[in-house]
Amino acid sequence: MVNSNGAFLSVRDLVVEYTAEDQVIHAVNGVSFDLERGKTLGLVGETGAGKTSIAKTILRILPDPPARIRNGEVYLDGVDLLKLPEKEMRKIRGRKVSMIFQDPMTALNPIMKVGSQIAEVISLHNKVSKREARERVIRMLETVGIPGDRADDYPHQFSGGMKQRVVIAMALACNPELLIADEPTTALDVTIQAQVLEMINKLKDEFQTSMIMISHNLGVVAEVCDDLAVVYAGEIVELGSKEAVFDRPTHPYTVGLFGAVPNLYDDKERLSPIIGLPPDPSNLPSGCHFHPRCPLATEECRSQKIPLREIEPGHFCRCIKATRPEG
Repeated sequence: MVNSNGAFLSVRDLVVEYTAEDQVIHAVNGVSFDLERGKTLGLVGETGAGKTSIAKTILRILPDPPARIRNGEVYLDGVDLLKLPEKEMRKIRGRKVSMIFQDPMTALNPIMKVGSQIAEVISLHNKVSKREARERVIRMLETVGIPGDRADDYPHQFSGGMKQRVVIAMALACNPELLIADEPTTALDVTIQAQVLEMINKLKDEFQTSMIMISHNLGVVAEVCDDLAVVYAGEIVELGSKEAVFDRPTHPYTVGLFGAVPNLYDDKERLSPIIGLPPDPSNLPSGCHFHPRCPLATEECRSQKIPLREIEPGHFCRCIKATRPEG
């Protein structure tokens, strides 16, 4: 997967840092991955792992300052987004790449009608009349399950789940080729979460959209994604198809994530949480960043940087103890 050619999206050696009060926060540390057209990649990991920083780098919406892209390339359809002038990048945001933000409460302008907010996206990227834009707004709202006549309502008149549907309608208004969904169901209850996931899957198939799904929830990832990247301390520690990572988790951190999830078919009385806390990104541990929490850590883990290596076709792991999975 890391070495595949001709990928629709290709991220290479991405390094992102933040500067805060004379400290350097190492948010993303040499991340590389590929995404094929029409496929969905899941980014999972604990809070602060660098998942959202990766997503915002692709869209080039990192706050500058304090964020700084120190290294890397982001190729979309063969074009390096990091080298484009801002004027060209504005043409790509919303039209070719779009993002569903984590909190619909803050993603919408509270003093603008929702229809006007969606129409603004359409008008920015298409030469259409106000009437045509309005028709597309109504069609888009109905596509996500909201009556078209609610286009003239304000965000406060919608429930949390309905707000998220509006945000999704806005993100998909110009039929983007790449959709980045940053924990789109975190703020929703379980029932609405299931409805939104079903809708995202349906719309992705309908528009043939590639997607990056950021989530803490392994159940969400299992429902939506084709491939999976496990992120820890700004690095990808395991990468492969959903089936490979779910069926044959290899990195101790990945194994720990699955061990902390309840299993209906397991008779264990207690879960097995990962000990300790994620490292301070301004003072990352030497060697493997996971070694202070790893039950299998050796002196080599503490002293040497561990490369991401292929343990079976398309399945990569950043661990010296990783071996080819059996079966």
